[in-house]
Amino acid sequence: MFFLKNKKRKDIQSQEHNIDKEKLPKHIAIIMDGNGRWAKKRGLPRMAGHRAGVETLREVIRTSSDIGIEVLTLYAFSTENWKRPKNEVDALMNLLVEYLNKEVDELHRNNIKINAIGEIDTLPEKSKKAILDAMTLTGENTGLIVNVALNYGGRDELIHGFKDMLNAVQKGNLKIENINENTVENYLYTANLPDPDLLIRPGGEMRISNFLLWQLAYTEFCFTDILWPDFKKENLMEAIISYQVRDRRYGGI
Repeated sequence: MFFLKNKKRKDIQSQEHNIDKEKLPKHIAIIMDGNGRWAKKRGLPRMAGHRAGVETLREVIRTSSDIGIEVLTLYAFSTENWKRPKNEVDALMNLLVEYLNKEVDELHRNNIKINAIGEIDTLPEKSKKAILDAMTLTGENTGLIVNVALNYGGRDELIHGFKDMLNAVQKGNLKIENINENTVENYLYTANLPDPDLLIRPGGEMRISNFLLWQLAYTEFCFTDILWPDFKKENLMEAIISYQVRDRRYGGI
C-alpha cells in the first residue's frame, strides 16, 4: 500500500519518462471517489462534481489506452449507492446514458472494449440499453478493456458466483472436490481477466468499499487525497511509477 501525495504538476510531469513499459500493470482498478466533496468545496450542486468526474474519466481511459494498459475497471455505481437521494440516483443514471451516447463511437474507433460488471438487469431501462449497446458495438475490439462496475457489490458478486456453482453441483456439472480458486474465479464477473495489479482510490478514504473483494487479494493499493475530478493524467502516471518499484512477493520471501 502506498499514498500518492498531491504534488505540483511540473514535478509530476518530469517523471513521465520514468515509466517502464515492460513493467506496466496489466489491470488497474479505480474507485472514483470525491465528486460530491469537490462540488461542495466550490459551492456547486453535487451533480456538477459528477460531471467534472466524467472529464477525468475521459482522460484516464485515453491515457490507459495510449500507454498500453490491458484492463481498466471503474467503480461507477455500487449496490449501496441506491440509498442516495432519488434525484441524485436518477441524475447519475441519466449521466451514464449521456456519456455513453456521446463517447461510444470514439471509444470504438480507438479499439476500446466496453464491458459491464454487476447486476445490470435491474438498472433503469435507458441505462441498461445504453451499456448493452456499447458492449455490442465494441465487443470485438482488441484494445483496452474498460469494465464499468454498475450496480456492483463485491459480496453480491461472491453470492451470485456461489449460487451458480451450487446449481452446477446439483445438476452434476461440477464436483465439490474439484472446486478450487480457479473454479471460483470462473464464476465471477471478471472471469477470464487478470486480477488487478493496482487499485487507485482518490478522495482521501482508505478502504475498498465492497469492491472486487476476491480479486484484490494480492493487489497493490494506492490511496490519495486528490479528489476524483482533480485526478489527472500525471497523477495516473505517478501511481504507475510508484507501483513499478513495489516488490510483489505474493506471500513469498
